[in-house]
Amino acid sequence: MTLTTYLLYLAAVALLIFTPGPTMLMCMTTSLNHGPRKAMTSVAGSVSAVLCVMLLSALGLGALLAASETAFTVAKVLGAAYLIYLGVKTFRSEAAVLRADAGVAETPRRSFFLRGFLVGASNPKAVLFFAAFFPQFLNPSAPFVPQFAILALTFMAFEFSVLSGCALGVARIAPLLRSNRAVRWFNRVSGGLFTLMGGLLLLTRRQA
Repeated sequence: MTLTTYLLYLAAVALLIFTPGPTMLMCMTTSLNHGPRKAMTSVAGSVSAVLCVMLLSALGLGALLAASETAFTVAKVLGAAYLIYLGVKTFRSEAAVLRADAGVAETPRRSFFLRGFLVGASNPKAVLFFAAFFPQFLNPSAPFVPQFAILALTFMAFEFSVLSGCALGVARIAPLLRSNRAVRWFNRVSGGLFTLMGGLLLLTRRQA
């Protein structure tokens, strides 16, 4: 892999990650409702999901989803169902941070990791994307594993940095949104967006 190829990869990764999506929205809503520490746990879950998606693509799941309409549809419906569930739950939720002094039981941190992981892995088109995306930056005459490791670690580092910035940035402006009304509307908008993303995922089609 040449330096020019790697710089092109960085530009493509930046464009992809900076595009708003479910993971970015999830980190922001978690930070506002539960605080930056829980949001960072969700970030870790999302980045772990990215690694798993890349590994599955490398192992051939991307080829399976591309070849099988049934496999793609099952994965798509499961991912969309989770996004819609998360949207409804977010729409109806109150701010846990604002209710922390009311004696409400604290949600286990592993739940936020799982949420981040499921949102990060909810889109089957991500597997297809990585299956088609990575080969363009690989030198077929060079060893596969070192190249894959460089590309994967770069993507994960970029993803972690951007999502962390979103989570910590929202935490900084959270004091300006401490009213129940402001947080309620934020949750409603976020819940609506999650539901919309789930609906759009249901409408996606496998590219031949």
